[in-house]
Amino acid sequence: MRLWFSPASEVPIYRQLVTQVQLAILSGDLKPGERLPSTRELARRFNIHPNTVSAGYRQLSRDGWVEYRHGSGVYIQPEAAPAQTPEQILDQHIVAFFKAVRDLRLPAVTIRQRVAEWIASPPPDHFVLIDPDTDAREILLTEIRKLTTWPAIGITLEESARPEAMMSAIPLCRPSKAKMARAVLPAGLELIPLQIRSANKWLDPELPSLQRKLIGVVSNWIDFREIARTMLAAAGVDPDLLVVRNPRQPRWQRGLDQTGAIICDAYTAATRELPRGPRLFVFSLLADAFQMELSKFSDNSQFL
Repeated sequence: MRLWFSPASEVPIYRQLVTQVQLAILSGDLKPGERLPSTRELARRFNIHPNTVSAGYRQLSRDGWVEYRHGSGVYIQPEAAPAQTPEQILDQHIVAFFKAVRDLRLPAVTIRQRVAEWIASPPPDHFVLIDPDTDAREILLTEIRKLTTWPAIGITLEESARPEAMMSAIPLCRPSKAKMARAVLPAGLELIPLQIRSANKWLDPELPSLQRKLIGVVSNWIDFREIARTMLAAAGVDPDLLVVRNPRQPRWQRGLDQTGAIICDAYTAATRELPRGPRLFVFSLLADAFQMELSKFSDNSQFL
């Protein structure tokens, strides 16, 4: 392992040692059980005070990176057995939390007070979807409500700024709206961006069955209609074969019964009467991985 020390740096020498050893462990340059140079050897090699090296080693030991072996020296901490039970995993997260807050240099009283406030707050019992677009909210809420027994409501960005609107809520949003949502949410709330399905990957296996057919695209949401039109055109579907309809418009069903397939969103499929002849493709906006994540919220007794 190579080390560098800069006496002129604002960072203390012992901290330079600690950081370099930590990075070497994380990168694999130092292996579990490997012996570090002795305090005297390191001090002589780099012309630094032995007490400085000792201070660095003590810090590494306190933080769990190394261990002292009596009469033998300082060794990289052996790999601990991976946590097996939920309780052990929870303990690991708690330890990591306190290691992280220690670097903040906050008084212990302040940390305990903030933790107590979090624990005392009402446990979450519903989802709040934050989105400025009413049509997008309708579609996403339709999908979310099918995946969990928890209630789910939709609100605007402006409404999400009110603390009472977010009480006992887990806030969700589209990835493209995450920055705006975080800017207005009350402090201390964890925002969960939705994982959106890849239209490309969804369309690829379905494309052979759609070629050379009239295809209906039906949705209240203009973005859904435009994205579908663009993706199908990019995939080689003749734009003249597309029958694009907004269900809010009069006579929106006109011509759809002549199509071979209809692509629509979950809200449209749930609320509109579509022709039965064409094959129906309901494109879910939520990615499969996120659908599985949401489905876990079926028993609020297991969550804080």
